[in-house]
Amino acid sequence: MLETERLILRAWKLEDLDDFFEYAKDPDVGPNAGWKPHKTKEESLRILENFIEKDEVWAIVNKENGKAIGSIGMHEDEKRKDANAKMIGYVLSKDYWGHGLMTEAANKVLEYLFNGKNIELVSCYHYPFNIRSKRVIEKCGFKFEGILRHASKIFNGEVYDDYCYSITRDEYMEMKDI
Repeated sequence: MLETERLILRAWKLEDLDDFFEYAKDPDVGPNAGWKPHKTKEESLRILENFIEKDEVWAIVNKENGKAIGSIGMHEDEKRKDANAKMIGYVLSKDYWGHGLMTEAANKVLEYLFNGKNIELVSCYHYPFNIRSKRVIEKCGFKFEGILRHASKIFNGEVYDDYCYSITRDEYMEMKDI
């Protein structure tokens, strides 16, 4: 478990199902990350059970109300299989957009990966239309690497470019010394 001023980042629990389904069914949330909005609570339950089993995706919990309002994942970067690297991905309930919460969560995960797990590089990607995610990535100090054209097919069959970013441990440490 990790804690910030306003958030708790922790493993998912089955008791989080209602909160998870609430934001996962929103048609403005999932498509920004490439997944289709959930149609049923049973669909959310299957995904939640997968989160719990694999332990790569944490719940983002609002300290104020104890509600799970999003998720942040730390995954193997398929584009850097042999590196000491992780890729982060995240999603946040639309009700909480625009308050700096995802930047707060992502910064805490970077601290954990670089200081706690000795990761050398963390990557992050966004689709061309996801400007909110781009802002989070830039605020966290990631460097733009380039665009992988026609790199990701999302749930509806559309193919998008991946805008690629990364930050090294050295860059992170230098940024935190300022």
